[in-house]
Amino acid sequence: MIRIMFVCHGNICRSPMAEFIFRRMVNDSSKLANRCTCASSATSTEEIWHGIGNPVYPPAKAELAKHGISCDGKRAVQIQRSNYHDYDLFIVMDQNNLRNLMRIFGNDPDGKIHKLLEFTDAPRDVADPWYSDRFDIAYQDIERGCRGLIAYLEENLEEYI
Repeated sequence: MIRIMFVCHGNICRSPMAEFIFRRMVNDSSKLANRCTCASSATSTEEIWHGIGNPVYPPAKAELAKHGISCDGKRAVQIQRSNYHDYDLFIVMDQNNLRNLMRIFGNDPDGKIHKLLEFTDAPRDVADPWYSDRFDIAYQDIERGCRGLIAYLEENLEEYI
C-alpha cells in the first residue's frame, strides 16, 4: 500500500483539497485503486483548538463540491515527527510548508518530501487561496499536481509496493 500525506500550513484549504481530489483520482486509476491511501495534515496548530481541529474552510469545501467531491467529516490535524515512518511520500503545497516540515522531521533521509507541482511540467508553489480568495485557481493547481502525481506513481509502482 502506498501511503501519502498531503501537507499545508493549517490543513483547512489546500491539503484537504489535495487529499480528496487525489482520493477520487486513485479510485479512477486501474493501477492504483486499492493500492494507495492518503491523508492530510498541517504544519501548524493554528486550526486546532483544545485537540479538536477545525473543519475544511467553507470556500474550499464549496470549491470541492462544485466538482462533485465531498470532504464531510474532515478536521484539521497537525503532523507529528513520528509520522515520517508511517508514510511513503509527503506532498507539500509550497516552499514554506517544505521548510516547516523539514523543521518538524529534522531531515528527510529517504527523500520522501516533495512539492505537489514538482510532478508537473511547471514546478512551483500551489496558489494559496487564503490570501487571494481564489479557490478555483488553487483547485486547478491541485488537480494538475495530483494528475502528475498519479502518473508518477503509476510509472513507479514497483518502487512503492
